[in-house]
Amino acid sequence: MSRAVRRLAVQKNPLMKILRIIARLNVGGPARHVVWLTDAFSTDGNETMLIAGRVPEGEEDMAYFAEANGVFPYYIHEMSRELSLRDAICVVKILRVIRHFRPDIIHTHTAKAGAVGRIAAILSNLIDSVTLRTQSRHVTVHTFHGHVFHGYYGPLKSRFFILIERFLARFATSAIIVISKSQFQEIHGRYRIGRPEQFRIVPLGIDLEPFVNALESRGETRRELGIGDGEVAVAYFGRLTQIKNLPMFLDAARLFLASPRAANTKFFIVGDGAERARLEAMSREGGLAASVRFLGNREDVARLYAAFDIVALTSINEGTPLSIIEAMAARRAVISTLVGGVEDLLGGESRAIGDVSVRERGLAVASGDAKSFAEGLIYLAKDAELRHSLGCKASDFVIDNFGKQRLVGDIKELYRNLIRDIQTGGRRHG
Repeated sequence: MSRAVRRLAVQKNPLMKILRIIARLNVGGPARHVVWLTDAFSTDGNETMLIAGRVPEGEEDMAYFAEANGVFPYYIHEMSRELSLRDAICVVKILRVIRHFRPDIIHTHTAKAGAVGRIAAILSNLIDSVTLRTQSRHVTVHTFHGHVFHGYYGPLKSRFFILIERFLARFATSAIIVISKSQFQEIHGRYRIGRPEQFRIVPLGIDLEPFVNALESRGETRRELGIGDGEVAVAYFGRLTQIKNLPMFLDAARLFLASPRAANTKFFIVGDGAERARLEAMSREGGLAASVRFLGNREDVARLYAAFDIVALTSINEGTPLSIIEAMAARRAVISTLVGGVEDLLGGESRAIGDVSVRERGLAVASGDAKSFAEGLIYLAKDAELRHSLGCKASDFVIDNFGKQRLVGDIKELYRNLIRDIQTGGRRHG
């Protein structure tokens, strides 16, 4: 057994022992989410461990973020997003950790970690039964940050993943966390995963303060980026992957710039990923090289949000997009495709302009509709007062609902309730 695993049981009589598992610590909301939770619980009288898989080539590794927060994961390098025979190795390694650590809570995040982690939990219970050992009294929790049931794979593989999740929800999961009402309706209602009583809606929680306080740097950052006083700046933040549908962002930018109604506007893409080279080529071939800048991964994202006027998201599939929450905290106007938890963030529709839905806290269009997206951009770019109004409403909303301390409090309450159910003889899985 590795030295990292042998050093686990060092704290005397912890309140809870929590094993958290995520497929990879790549750029995005789930990685920050698990690091913040691991850190918060480890400083509150509990014993915690985080298991993570490898970050694929072309994606930024956020191990530095974990270490900056005092979290040092146990890495299983065989754990990757794609199905492979190495998944069996992942199950065995996680099983060894469970047998040694004996957690009260096994909490998995993202699809691959959810599958191998919960299968390992089932095997641990079977071993206890066969050896006549008192069964470990752990509960198993899985969080859907998003899902892979459409937009990632073909219909057969997507169907296979749905069947796996149905099995795991029935036989290996005490509680299922979704991060929005829309996601609950999709996961349970559309895909028929789990029983209603298994679900808890726990919105994301992040450290909002840097984004709330970044406006003071707006002028300086705009000058650094070459954005003039009279120009409008539109930006995308996130991974450059197929599911984000950035060709649609480029198509919308092209249609926007070709319109006689367009304002003086520049476009920016903040982030990196496997699609970057293809997107840069598309930008050049589409005559957008002078108007669309690729900034790559940046550590000063709060300053960048403050510098831009509109934040755009063109995803095919989302959970609750972190970039939209961050943009709203920074009082930026948002336009997004209406997917996943975006509707919960933007609120109800106040009016429609063609196929553009004007909502309480932003604009939305159907996924894949670049023409309407461009129309929405034009509408926002020409109306500074509307941008300001939407940004203020958005900021108030996320400050009230998406703070990091609220997230930690919600998860603590969930864990306490689940452990109490075990101690009082309530039903459990895993």
